[in-house]
Amino acid sequence: MSLLRFIGLGEAREETATGDTATVRRIAAKLEHLDPETAKYLAAFAYVLARMAHADLEIDDAETQAMERAVRGLNSLSEAEATLVVEIAKSQARLLGGTENYVVTREFRRISTRDQRGALLQSLYAVAAADGTISSVESAEIVTIAEELGFTRAEANSLRSQYRDKLAEFQTK
Repeated sequence: MSLLRFIGLGEAREETATGDTATVRRIAAKLEHLDPETAKYLAAFAYVLARMAHADLEIDDAETQAMERAVRGLNSLSEAEATLVVEIAKSQARLLGGTENYVVTREFRRISTRDQRGALLQSLYAVAAADGTISSVESAEIVTIAEELGFTRAEANSLRSQYRDKLAEFQTK
């Protein structure tokens, strides 16, 4: 099952679990206490974080933990719930990233406020910096995402400057 269908964007949802992975079923069960719009928001937020983290083709443990903290803070999710949401987002970003990146980010923009998009942008930098270095690939992906979310390059760069010591191009080797 693609993340697009999980958050209600792709094909119409099937009434049965046919095609669902065990992970998707577990997440759906864990988040059933949330209203569908909140679950959709959390899934899109986590996916965009995973998109950025996977920009360098690797999502390390520090980035995963930072993603889990960011997702937990959104809706008072339990640690187990946040872990499940992040794991499905990481899996989808690895498998289908090229085809879903823009669509999911555009949907997040549609369903969120500017403040919520700003919180996501802040979280993107925090996740990228979690391993001690923001690679040039991660930095470029954040700028792309920021523009897709409706921020100017100057706004993204303003936030980027707060992480100057973590930017790979400014670190001494």
